[in-house]
Amino acid sequence: MFSRGNRGNTLHGILLIALFSFSAFYIAEIPFVKSLSFSPLIVGIILGMIYANSLRNRLPETWVPGIKFCTKQVLRAGIVLYGFRLTLTQVAEVGLPAVVIDTIVVAGTIFLGIWLGRLLKIDKDTALMTSTGSAICGAAAVLGAEPVVKCEGHKTAIAVSTVVIFGTISMFLYPIMYRAGLLDGLSDMGVAIYTGSTLHEVAHVAGAGNAMDPTDALGIAGPATITKMIRVMMLAPVLVIMSFALAGRKRVDAEGRPVKSKIAIPWFAFGFIGIICLNSLLQYLTGAETVKDIPLNGAIEYIDTFMLTMAMTALGTDTSIDKFKQAGAKPFVLAFLLYIWLVGGGYLLTKYLVPALA
Repeated sequence: MFSRGNRGNTLHGILLIALFSFSAFYIAEIPFVKSLSFSPLIVGIILGMIYANSLRNRLPETWVPGIKFCTKQVLRAGIVLYGFRLTLTQVAEVGLPAVVIDTIVVAGTIFLGIWLGRLLKIDKDTALMTSTGSAICGAAAVLGAEPVVKCEGHKTAIAVSTVVIFGTISMFLYPIMYRAGLLDGLSDMGVAIYTGSTLHEVAHVAGAGNAMDPTDALGIAGPATITKMIRVMMLAPVLVIMSFALAGRKRVDAEGRPVKSKIAIPWFAFGFIGIICLNSLLQYLTGAETVKDIPLNGAIEYIDTFMLTMAMTALGTDTSIDKFKQAGAKPFVLAFLLYIWLVGGGYLLTKYLVPALA
């Protein structure tokens, strides 16, 4: 990829994705886009998809390795650096109820998604990616699963699209439910855990939490985000289990001959956990009250967001309308059914388990 004869073309592909990513950061700061809580990652994949359906055929094929580099190496490095947003202290702050409910929601969503995928006769990779995104942390989880599942780029983009749509709906729905009294059966901590354990993206949880509790006086906004970050932590063990589960799956090569998959240990997942532990140590040594107060944390988070935006944009450039048509409406039906489970099942879990575990 970076051989002497191909180095320049590869860099051209990377620079093209970087240019789109800078644009995504700029667009994400536009007030209207910001009000929708669309992160640069989401804007990036949209820009990539626009490019895929307009000027993609004019891209020199020699630039493609640079784009592939963004969807693999840059992506994995971004997932590792994502650990700087988390500390082990956050787990202790919300306690056992959040951990238990997060675990049930994550495991239940993935298994339910796989089962529903079979009933709907959806491609296994698409069903697994959609389920993982709904279960853990939206687009970031889909990106993390992509190197393990090893599916085509357009399937990743389809999975991202589903979690973005339903996560955005939830961001507006949950505050409406709260104000309408539909969540009166939950305590303030219960509302926080329910929000953090069932919404898709971290940005969606932050948006919904702030809408219900702008000053965090009720203890909803903060604990909701922490509950969500515990879910994010579960990405690493899920990827390891997924890697072993997919090891025996049979695939076919370009000539149609069966090829047995090997165990692909997601080392970046261990790096993710290692960074969380390092970040926890840094918080202790520096005496920082929150993750945001740890020295250089803000700069690292910005760099990480840019790297993940590059990965999302690169995936978008491989996603044309024809591929969405080929996938059909079934992935969105699957995402909708999982959404019903998250909203309804998550509420019942929170209502009965939080008082029992508190």
